[in-house]
Amino acid sequence: MFYLVVILVAVILMILAIQKFHLHPFIVMTVISILVGLVCGLGTEDVIKTVKSGFGSIMGNIGIVILCGTIIGTILEKTGAALTMANSILHLVGKKRSILTMAITGYITGIPVFCDSGFVILSPIMRALAAQSDISLAVMATALSGGLYATHCLVPPTPGPIAMAGTLNADLGLTILVGLVVSIPATLVAYIYARRVSGKVQIPANPENTVEELIEKYGKLPGAAHSFAPILLPIVLIALKSISDFPSAPFGSGAVKNFFSFIGNPVVALILGVFIAMTLIPKSESKNTLKWITEGVTNSAGILAITGAGGSFGAIIQKLPIADVLSANLLGLGVGVFLPFIIAALLKCAMGASTVAMITTSAMMVPMMDSLGFTSPIARVLVIMAIGAGSMTVSHANDSYFWVVSQFSDMDTEQAYRCQTGMTGVMGITTIVIVFLMSLIFVH
Repeated sequence: MFYLVVILVAVILMILAIQKFHLHPFIVMTVISILVGLVCGLGTEDVIKTVKSGFGSIMGNIGIVILCGTIIGTILEKTGAALTMANSILHLVGKKRSILTMAITGYITGIPVFCDSGFVILSPIMRALAAQSDISLAVMATALSGGLYATHCLVPPTPGPIAMAGTLNADLGLTILVGLVVSIPATLVAYIYARRVSGKVQIPANPENTVEELIEKYGKLPGAAHSFAPILLPIVLIALKSISDFPSAPFGSGAVKNFFSFIGNPVVALILGVFIAMTLIPKSESKNTLKWITEGVTNSAGILAITGAGGSFGAIIQKLPIADVLSANLLGLGVGVFLPFIIAALLKCAMGASTVAMITTSAMMVPMMDSLGFTSPIARVLVIMAIGAGSMTVSHANDSYFWVVSQFSDMDTEQAYRCQTGMTGVMGITTIVIVFLMSLIFVH
């Protein structure tokens, strides 16, 4: 019980430091990690070693993935490929369904690109489509935010889900497949919420450019297949690696398997995605290649710092016997996948950062997996989905994404709570219900 009280106090201190005193989450979580370790009786050398190894371990797993995803997102914006993607989806679903177009564009873009970055990248297109369709900007923003958030919390190679897959030793390809499926109803719920609830919030689009002006600004836009390739190629390669790792060895055990194991590693797959993205840059803009890649690297710095500090906090928690206390008290309740959901939701509400909630909760779940019966490959993946559902419940004032969405869509705080916070709450609850139903079928 002592350890639970320490962690509760630590979380409260985090909230106060980040919200009241406006300290950066990286500094706060690093200091809190050290203090928690010391208060719980870990030796001074052990604490520092654990904090460093936790930071380094998470960076080793997903640091390059975050960098590559941000670079891809920057190039998609600068070359007009993001606009091509939105136009392609608009043509597919129909010009009268611009709200659904925004949700689907967010769903796809959110797979490799951090949701904050994705919203900034797509906001000019969102405004232009809102003006063209004569729809409130609040509706478009809610739909776009929901699409980005669904895959951000549920589908690798987004940092949080890929870190959870590594921590919980889950099959990455299966995690991607299940994540893509589970995030569809989450996106649809966001779309319905945008139409029904955000539709009552009137915000003018005020676009800097119309769709036609955006097309003129970018000149000749890249083709649809070329524009989608930097996002879809890494996903396909990672999936092929998972297939090659099946016990039935569909690609054998020789050179072919080794090839797919190498090329489907998330680091290699995302680096290849960066090179595919670079082919989108026209010759007339080739002089800007270094500048745009540098901008992507710079934009990823804050994400890397917060994610690394989350890894440090998670490593300290793993050192404590908290899992034994929790599992002893919760095993008899039969809460199943609701346990990781509840822990992640509490951490998300308290700390604001979805990725940190995912990393921390997955670290806490590791020692409990066997005793809770989450031993099969699908069970491990469903735990990841449950944590993802919790980490999206809910986005409010201590979440950077809350402010990105509100500031880039002209919402005041009250409107943002109604649109963003309400939507993420509905998304999280819908997702955990679906995950629970899946667990009844697949987990025995």
